[in-house]
Amino acid sequence: MVRPKKYLGQHFLTDPAIAGRIVGALDCSPGDTVIEVGPGTGILTAHLLERDIHLLPVEVDPEAAQHLKQKWPVLEEMLIEGDFLKLNIDAFIHGPFHVIGNLPYNISSQILFRVLEYRDRIPSVVCMVQKEVADRIASPPGSREYGILSVLLQAYFDVQNLFTVKPGSFFPPPKVTSGVLRLKRNKTLHLSCDEKLFIRVVKGTFNQRRKMIRNSLKAILPHLDIDDEILSKRPEQLDVSEFVKLTGYIESKMEESNLGKL
Repeated sequence: MVRPKKYLGQHFLTDPAIAGRIVGALDCSPGDTVIEVGPGTGILTAHLLERDIHLLPVEVDPEAAQHLKQKWPVLEEMLIEGDFLKLNIDAFIHGPFHVIGNLPYNISSQILFRVLEYRDRIPSVVCMVQKEVADRIASPPGSREYGILSVLLQAYFDVQNLFTVKPGSFFPPPKVTSGVLRLKRNKTLHLSCDEKLFIRVVKGTFNQRRKMIRNSLKAILPHLDIDDEILSKRPEQLDVSEFVKLTGYIESKMEESNLGKL
């Protein structure tokens, strides 16, 4: 097995049955465009090449990219050598695209934030992440795991925590269990509030999650004199609709105060 030099600390999936389950969970139609993030040794790629799709693997490591093209010459014209986090997606894709990948643990959240940037063009995502991250993203309001990514992803996607993958399915085996998520774009085209402010409110409250919302939002609006029970709650108690409502409150107060939205 090739282990790319740049990612010697990464754990590579080796179980073809698990790879088949991951690819099988991707809800796409013939002819759809699919970005595979970080194909590495190509265990998902092998299954993806069997499907009637427009596959675009994105690999940042030159050694891995070379190995993939040698193993599957058809990838010579498909594979994009670059960093998904910095990739100019519009230069390669002009329409919708699905995303799949075994995401490196250390940048999985960054990759999912990038997915959020393109949410209106991504019908579905299937990805493997650390189980702790998968649980957090899929967790409901009121749970200890519920956080920033939970709210932001659940605002635009239906989230399913599909199954877990044990360390023995990787080389080298990690010290943690992994989880496979499926995100399917929901019917929310736009939130009924300023969406940039919504993201700022979610991040601002969870960055001080032990405080009541009234106190954690002082950095955004020092005098938040709204008489509403929502301000006495903590962020993990609010669902997406309540965060939308809260953002609307703040937006209206900012307009009244002529402070501007951002």
